[in-house]
Amino acid sequence: MTDQTFDAFIVEETEDNRYSGCVRQTRVSGLPEGDVLVRVQYSALNYKDALSATGNKGITRNYPHTPGIDAAGTVVDSRTQDFSPGDKVIVTSYDLGMNTAGGFGQYIRVPAGWVVPLPDGLTLEESMILGTAGFTAGLSIEKIVDIPVDAGPVLVTGATGGVGSLAVAVLSKLGYDVTAVSGKTETGFLKTLGASEIISRQAFVENTKPPILPAKWAAVVDTVGGDILASAIKSTQAWGKVTCCGLVASPDLPLTVFPFILRGVSLHGIDSQHYPIGPRQALWKKLAQDWKPKKLAEMAIRITLDQLPPAIDNMLKGRLRGRTVVNLR
Repeated sequence: MTDQTFDAFIVEETEDNRYSGCVRQTRVSGLPEGDVLVRVQYSALNYKDALSATGNKGITRNYPHTPGIDAAGTVVDSRTQDFSPGDKVIVTSYDLGMNTAGGFGQYIRVPAGWVVPLPDGLTLEESMILGTAGFTAGLSIEKIVDIPVDAGPVLVTGATGGVGSLAVAVLSKLGYDVTAVSGKTETGFLKTLGASEIISRQAFVENTKPPILPAKWAAVVDTVGGDILASAIKSTQAWGKVTCCGLVASPDLPLTVFPFILRGVSLHGIDSQHYPIGPRQALWKKLAQDWKPKKLAEMAIRITLDQLPPAIDNMLKGRLRGRTVVNLR
């Protein structure tokens, strides 16, 4: 098996300090050491992958490199009794696709502690429509799901992105009244997912200089950070909960402590990368069953490895919506 060749999207640093990626043949013997060898059938494009593919050293230190922080496929070989050849599995988070060869290759080899059995209720393709984005949305929803559905609207920012769109879909299925914030003008997609109201990003951050704003949101799932997160916190109801998982707008938070000490608002950071494997498996089961979006299949476009370069460019320019699944079969 070590002489097996396979297709992988490999990013290299060129002589002029630029980065370019293309599909090339590589060998299983070149994969890092690990307990479980997986034949990848599906992956998904995430913002971290786009950064890795364009030379962001904060994500990936060394090149040549195969990005892909999401992978789903079938176990080919295992050094642990926890997995056997033929098992269908999901691998996301930890170091996959960052400094370990990732899901944009037809094979990965990883530690057993990174591997989750595919739960009943999901196909391998569906698991990648969810992927890291769906898992992050799920972690956010776990923080706020004890808030009654009749407490008021729940706000989701960056709602057309991967995490945001899946958060809208899951929250809507659970019965929440969801308001979506988006920078895109087309609203039909979010309405289809269950958003009852859509606010433009520009309108949301207008007239938000006061240290506290009229209370509106029972809870917030924020995926972008910056002024949008600050505005969301300022306008959250008393004892409301806000989750934070992104910084595409800005890592800065221009805010006073007033929402926290006058309304008891709580802010929860979401880290999906290092979430422990036991609770990780439990959350995947929720996403496969009670929390599975009704129109999951409609939330993704499908591409092949050789279609990654334009998709990566579109992601970095904010032109994508929902999820982009990569078929490696």
